[in-house]
Amino acid sequence: MTDYTIVPSPPSPPSARTRVRRVAELARYEQATLHAILDDTYLCHIAFHDALGSHCIPTACWRIGEHLYIHGSNGSRMLKRLLDGGDACVTVTHLDGLVLARSAFNHTMNYRSAMIYGQFEKVDDIALQHAAMEALMDKLAPGRQAQVRGGSDKEYGATTVLRIALDECAVKQRRGGPQDDEADLAHAVWTGELPFTHGRGPAIADVLCTSEAPAYVTGWPTESA
Repeated sequence: MTDYTIVPSPPSPPSARTRVRRVAELARYEQATLHAILDDTYLCHIAFHDALGSHCIPTACWRIGEHLYIHGSNGSRMLKRLLDGGDACVTVTHLDGLVLARSAFNHTMNYRSAMIYGQFEKVDDIALQHAAMEALMDKLAPGRQAQVRGGSDKEYGATTVLRIALDECAVKQRRGGPQDDEADLAHAVWTGELPFTHGRGPAIADVLCTSEAPAYVTGWPTESA
């Protein structure tokens, strides 16, 4: 498939392993682009290796400043392995559309993707751990942290919060229509983009819920996803 972009040339990559080699003109290395992609997601995939082999596990994530955060049970195999000091690779991908060209091999996709290399560190400070988990709640539903029961000492004690620095990252993204070879321009077939709309459905109240829906619930379907 042939890729095409209208994005300007990127600055230099932060490291050799984050330099995009395949269709390098699609690469972006500035932090603002990375932040936008991370802030637009709720899930990431974390690749790591242990004695049983290689693994890639999806998990919830959120950004605070120049770190990406994850959390899980103290007994999590993945979190234990990440704390061993080995390198991890974190990826996030948004699929924005299919691009249909005149040639089968010139079909492609529009997307935004980020790759983060590095080592995770544990958030040991209790106040920072609480602040990080509250930031996750506010990402899920701004304002809800003040309405729900906060985490108990037991719950926090059973939870591990990790973070990875955003100083070795790469972004690759594509926008726009097909890039056809000149020899194919006379071929009569529909060409263009089939966008994916990331919409939100109406909220569904729990059968035991007796409270009125707050603004972040009633406004959920109309907010951009």
